[in-house]
Amino acid sequence: MKKNKVSFETCSWAGFAADNPFKTLDAFFEFEDLDYYKQSLTEAVIYSYKGKIYKRDNPSDVFVFYTIVNSFLKVCYCLQEKSKKWKVTASLCSETVFHFSSLTEEEYENPFIVFQKAFDEKTLEEFELFLCKIVEFSLSPHARDPDSDLTTPYIHLIKMLDAVELMRERGVEKIKKTNQIDAVTE
Repeated sequence: MKKNKVSFETCSWAGFAADNPFKTLDAFFEFEDLDYYKQSLTEAVIYSYKGKIYKRDNPSDVFVFYTIVNSFLKVCYCLQEKSKKWKVTASLCSETVFHFSSLTEEEYENPFIVFQKAFDEKTLEEFELFLCKIVEFSLSPHARDPDSDLTTPYIHLIKMLDAVELMRERGVEKIKKTNQIDAVTE
C-alpha cells in the first residue's frame, strides 16, 4: 500500500518543490533565520488583538510569511513520524541551552518529542487554521478578541521552531537497525 506524501508547497517561496523534510528545513532557514520567524509570529499574534494592520507598509510580507510557516507546519507534521527512524546526534554545550529556552530538558535532549506533543494536542488542520486566523486578524483594521485559543498553537509553534533549529545545529542521523540473533543454547 502506497503512503500518501504530504506536499510541503515550497515552490512559491523556495523556488523549487521539496519532497524531503530536511531539505525543506534548509530552504526555510536559508530564506530567513530563527529570530525572524519567532519575531514575526509573535508580532502577528499581537496584532491579532489590535485595531492596527500588521506590516501596513507591505502586507504582502504577511502572505509570504503565511506560506512559509504553512510549509514549516507540514514539515513538522512529517518529523513526528520520522522520530521512529531518525535521532538527533550528540548534545550541544550547555551554554547554548538558553537560546532554546522554550524547550524542557527532555525536549532539548530529544527535539522530536516537541512534534509528538504538538500534534497529539492539535491536528495539522488546527495549526493551519491558527495560522489563517492570525493572518486574517492581524491584517484587519478592526480590533477583535479572537474567539479561539491562539496561545496554545503559538506556544507549540515557538517550541517547534526551537526544536528544528536545535536539530539543524546538532544534526540528525538515521537509526541503524541491528539484527541480533539470539543464540539458542541447549
